[in-house]
Amino acid sequence: MPDKVLQLDSNDNVLMALTTLDLGAEINAGAGSLVAARETIPAKHKMALVDFKPGDLVRMYGMVVGEAVEAIPRGGLLTTQNVQHRAGAYSTARKLVTRPVPDPSPWADRTFMGYHRADGQVGTRNYWIVLPLVFCENRNVEQMKEALEEELGYGRANSRYRERVRRLISAGRNSSAPSEDSAVVAANETASKGHPLSSKRIFPNLDGVRFITHQLGCGGTRQDARGLCGLLAGYIHNPNVAGATVLSLGCQNAQAALLMEELRALDPQLHKPVIIVDQQQSGQEATLMEQAIDRTFAALAEANQAERAPAPLSALKVALQCGGSDGFSGVTANPTIGYVSDLVAGLGGTTILSEFPELHGVEQELINRCATDELAERFAHLMQDYAARATAAQSSFAFNPSPGNIREGLITDAMKSAGAARKGGLSTIRGVIDYPEYARTPGLNLQCTPGNDIESVTAQVGAGANLVLFTTGLGTPTGNPIAPVLKVSTNSTTGTRMSDIIDFDAGVIVTRGATVKECGEQLFEMAIEVASGARLAKAEMRGQIDFIPWKRGVSL
Repeated sequence: MPDKVLQLDSNDNVLMALTTLDLGAEINAGAGSLVAARETIPAKHKMALVDFKPGDLVRMYGMVVGEAVEAIPRGGLLTTQNVQHRAGAYSTARKLVTRPVPDPSPWADRTFMGYHRADGQVGTRNYWIVLPLVFCENRNVEQMKEALEEELGYGRANSRYRERVRRLISAGRNSSAPSEDSAVVAANETASKGHPLSSKRIFPNLDGVRFITHQLGCGGTRQDARGLCGLLAGYIHNPNVAGATVLSLGCQNAQAALLMEELRALDPQLHKPVIIVDQQQSGQEATLMEQAIDRTFAALAEANQAERAPAPLSALKVALQCGGSDGFSGVTANPTIGYVSDLVAGLGGTTILSEFPELHGVEQELINRCATDELAERFAHLMQDYAARATAAQSSFAFNPSPGNIREGLITDAMKSAGAARKGGLSTIRGVIDYPEYARTPGLNLQCTPGNDIESVTAQVGAGANLVLFTTGLGTPTGNPIAPVLKVSTNSTTGTRMSDIIDFDAGVIVTRGATVKECGEQLFEMAIEVASGARLAKAEMRGQIDFIPWKRGVSL
């Protein structure tokens, strides 16, 4: 990779700065041509390779990513002041292309140690989940957590902060921060090695009981209630879950019967135990809680009988996600997990690429990769419907880039999308699913979700993902209640500065000249370790559990 700049496609009319370019710096633009920086070009930002006039199209990755709104001289910096969002047109007519994908044969006979479920799926974790059908039951879910979590031996790594508060109190509210004592240091060291802090689990084969809360279930539309029940059914059906305890108030829109209808659509035989307790039927809160705790405790003993056993890598179902993206996302971390996606797909596994607002501008490329015309048409329909809802709310995909994205070089939605799509690798698209559908087709799937990190990961795991690969440039601590989330940094600065949340540094592609292939293979090996339970993702170690259902409105 060049030392200072990168041209991502021979048709691009901008260069990406790999390091900050000072005013006057002369850059080799290829074919013996030099271009001088007309101003300071920060790392990750873009420098004009031509003289732009207002209305000229900006091209990166070989596609349209913006439009000049004022003159930009050759060597000038592209900013939100001189460039606006613009995306290329697309149609559902597929233009078939053949692209070389990574060879998965070295992993053909490899396995991971997983939990084999009666319905044929294989989990990377073994969790019991407790969830409410309506926000009115959140307090009771929290009470169950308080009663069960510590007593069963599932105390989280961040319990060391309790010790810190105790020491502050015993020191007489001393305002100076005390140094960590040996016990806290030892706890931190244990956590950093990927081992749970508690070695006294009552149910050693159960990775934990996850207590999920949300703000939906009533007061919205009937479509909201069905969408929530579809999502919760997906979590119960997810191979990382042994069974569920469901708390219902009784009168809400998201009825228990609706949840079971959605679950039967996924699993007609209802292979997993589902405990449903209704507060209005139980009467006293104490009665509800005693029933829920007693029945859950008995079910945990049964869930504890599960043991890991070898499973083919085709049983992996991997979510592909990004958050806190920067200008390097599309050249380091995203292509790295795209490489892993291609390997998983090539081995017969499943991968899920979501965040539709961050695929705007690359629609034609994805349509061309769809296996059938029907898939191409469904993808286009979902995209157009989403865009129309944004317009109806007086918004648009153009507003997707966050202030952090813009500061770090992603100044238009199409520019962000061009890099984000690299998470999907080069494989043929075998499935297109809406929210909250379950991914049933092996290979690369497109799933309609918002660009919001947690809403999207929540949806992907509800679609069956048993592992999440998550790239970040700015640093994002997101985790999930039931699926391990591996964080991949796009740059080494973030990888080092936020090493407590970053699992893998793909920034070495820029800093050391490593290849996407090298990083992809290393990350795949790490993913197999995590899937096998031999290693914990740092989000798991930190007890980072995030869950936000998408209330089917406009979320970018």
